[in-house]
Amino acid sequence: MFHFRTRLSPPDGGPGVDVAFTDRWGGVSAPPFDELNLAIASADDPSAVAENHRRLLAALAPGAQLADLVQVHGCEVDVAEPDPDRARPEADGIVATSPDLVLMVRAADCVPVVLADPAAGVVGAAHAGRAGVERQVVVATVERMRALGAVDVTAWIGPHVCGGCYEVPQDMQDDVVATEPATRATTSWGTPSLDLGAGVAAQLERCGVTVLREAATCTRTSADLYSHRRDGAGAGRLAGLVRLVPAEQGAA
Repeated sequence: MFHFRTRLSPPDGGPGVDVAFTDRWGGVSAPPFDELNLAIASADDPSAVAENHRRLLAALAPGAQLADLVQVHGCEVDVAEPDPDRARPEADGIVATSPDLVLMVRAADCVPVVLADPAAGVVGAAHAGRAGVERQVVVATVERMRALGAVDVTAWIGPHVCGGCYEVPQDMQDDVVATEPATRATTSWGTPSLDLGAGVAAQLERCGVTVLREAATCTRTSADLYSHRRDGAGAGRLAGLVRLVPAEQGAA
């Protein structure tokens, strides 16, 4: 179920934040989406996807509310509040200051990023595909977090297609590199490509964010992860998740 999971505590020993990225296992979706498909728009059985979400929340944060998005490859950032009737906004970044609200972004080659300042009690997440890197959605998400009081932000870059696998036409590479030079790459077979993870990392580092990459496995080459490049319409979606831990759970 979890490709990567950790808890980050603030220096004062407060409750901190939970961070996770999912793999494709531990759910109920049938092939080709097996098993933990979290897509909200696919040919998968909606009841299976709903059960996958239920199992994921039960494992990560029992009783918590999910706050997710209709992702549109833009740079809008939603400020999420606890609301049982919350509708999914169209956005690719999301931030919150409320404990036990689980923020989720989905991906299947694009870069899922989760961010946190546990001392300030601010968390965020962003979905950065090629367009999101060009539009600097991670920068917009950090800026919104800082407007809410974040100072010392840490970011985790999740699983995404690597520069050695993400082949693009030369003119597309040129367009993206003109916006973010760190994305220039070459495939393992010698053709133009983009390293979106490197582009995201460069943008975050210019914002003064501490960037951690231990979860940044290539989706295309890992059978444990979903990849649209590899599987096309049969690809499900994995997720990046972050939540502020309630004070009463801080010692867990």
